[in-house]
Amino acid sequence: MSKSLLLSLETSSPVCSVALHRVADGSLVGQSELRLDKSHSTHLTILIEQLLANTGHQLADLAAVAVSDGPGSYTGLRIGGAAAKGLCFALDIPLIAVSTLQALTAQVAAGTARPESWLYCPMLDARRTEVYAALYMPDGQEVLAPTPLLLDADTLAEQLAHHSVLFFGHGAAKFQALLGEQPNAGFLAGIEPSAISVGQLGVAAFHRQQFQDVAYYEPFYLKEVYTTTPKVK
Repeated sequence: MSKSLLLSLETSSPVCSVALHRVADGSLVGQSELRLDKSHSTHLTILIEQLLANTGHQLADLAAVAVSDGPGSYTGLRIGGAAAKGLCFALDIPLIAVSTLQALTAQVAAGTARPESWLYCPMLDARRTEVYAALYMPDGQEVLAPTPLLLDADTLAEQLAHHSVLFFGHGAAKFQALLGEQPNAGFLAGIEPSAISVGQLGVAAFHRQQFQDVAYYEPFYLKEVYTTTPKVK
């Protein structure tokens, strides 16, 4: 049974999530998550070890690792990317990068009645009135590439004039407050990124052999990271 599983990691949000899928048929073997802010650096490795132990597997059973690629939390993405690269180096297995926004869309579309009726707009909070967002068809086809959006009442007005758009993710509430009444807009609350959807897309990428260069892989941060230098006292 060696090399039969794909491990997926989702660390782009405050939820730290890991999952195992069978690469042969994409079936879910198990998943574990921790909804504890800033827990990724101390708990990600523990979650992986516990998930493998609880499902009766070991690291030698992994055929590949899929990681949530971003956008999202800079620190979270960096931790997930480093863990994925370390495992792939040590086990000599492929690394797969899965768009965080595309995985979130797949997660929502799978549970939506008449999914073909909507365009899907995942929104992740980027602080103040900004979000990381994209637009997808129900099958995951990209309509608007992931981008930082400054929100106001006219954001995505052209798309909303011609399509029903479903908004979700922890940045969507900010847009709902600004948008007001809009008959073509739907909003879902409580949707968080999950390693399960990362793994589902990761299995498909595995069969297409869409792998990253482990040595040079960097997460898709989307924006430059701004740091400040502490003032000298």
